Amino acid sequence: MSDTDTTETAAAFEPTIVAFFCNWCTYLAADLAGTSRMKYAPNARIIRVMCSGRVDPQFVFDAFAKGADGVLIGGCHPGDCHYQEGNTKALRRFTLLRRMLTDLGVEEERIRLEWISAAEADRLRDVMNEMADQIRALGPFRLPDGAVAPAAPRREEVPA
Repeated sequence: MSDTDTTETAAAFEPTIVAFFCNWCTYLAADLAGTSRMKYAPNARIIRVMCSGRVDPQFVFDAFAKGADGVLIGGCHPGDCHYQEGNTKALRRFTLLRRMLTDLGVEEERIRLEWISAAEADRLRDVMNEMADQIRALGPFRLPDGAVAPAAPRREEVPA
């Protein structure tokens, strides 16, 4: 493969980011961004969870195994959790999960935890754009053996 082919492939790459968003804060920020017609990278596949503390590490491993190039976890700011301590649980899990993924050879930038309240649609937009740019620069996620993970299934339009 020539340098030109590599450059064209990198330019065509659009990352898939699986985003686990807290129902009470970050998901509402995404909703506000949408209703406010804010433009941000459309790379995320958002999964609403009741609390960021509910995001099991297995969800993250499954996302990568099924073709995600990055994972974003969004929750309430510390002290504002609807379930009192869910976000501190998420932080503890995230710290261990990130260390485990790094030990497995996954770049740190592929997983991210952000505290975004329901009123911070502009922050959500900035985080989404920044993460999409970071993952785009890293390229597609590759499994430890060098094989490219299978592409995540895309939703297809059903004829009416």
